[in-house]
Amino acid sequence: MADEEPVDQKRYLEEGCKSKCVKQLRSYEACVKRIQGDESGHKHCTGQYFKYCSCVDKCVAPTLFAKLK
Repeated sequence: MADEEPVDQKRYLEEGCKSKCVKQLRSYEACVKRIQGDESGHKHCTGQYFKYCSCVDKCVAPTLFAKLK
């Protein structure tokens, strides 16, 4: 039992939360599509990406911290 690799619970919980953050995901995907042809490198979708990640993290946090030892 001590030799087993620990399982990252966050990854499993994230899958269940992604459906609750569809609006943020669509915003990020729209941004990526909008800037695809940018050769200058000045355009980015960092803000949309972090909003999506934040939404998923806020959904996961209550359940995840309850499972941590």
